[in-house]
Amino acid sequence: MAANTSKTARASVKAGQKAGAAGGLNVLGEFKYLIPLNNGKHVYLRNLTDGRNLHLATGSDAFAEAVKALAGAGHGEKIKAEIEAFASNLPAEQGWDTTLKSLEEAGAFGEPAEAAA
Repeated sequence: MAANTSKTARASVKAGQKAGAAGGLNVLGEFKYLIPLNNGKHVYLRNLTDGRNLHLATGSDAFAEAVKALAGAGHGEKIKAEIEAFASNLPAEQGWDTTLKSLEEAGAFGEPAEAAA
C-alpha cells in the first residue's frame, strides 16, 4: 500500500510538488516533444497536456495549432529549442529552419513575427 513507499519516492514526490507549485506539469528528466519522421516532412508531437502522440505534417496548420496549444501551456521554449537543434544538427534538406520560421510567423510561440517591410 501507499504507506510502504520508499524514502526516495517520497522525496521525489515532495520535490515535484514544490517545483510544480505554479500549477505547471513537472516532468523529471529529459523529455523530447518532437520525433522527426520522413526527412522532416512529418513529426510525432508528444502532447503532455493530454498524453497523446500526434502524427502531423510539419507544414500543416494542424501542426502549428498543436504547437501553439503546447506553447500556451508553457512548453513553447522547449519545443522551439528542439526545432533549433534539429535545424543545426540535421541535414539542411530536412528544412527545420523553414519549419521554425513558419511556426514563428504563425504565432505558435506567442506573437507572430512582423513581416519585414
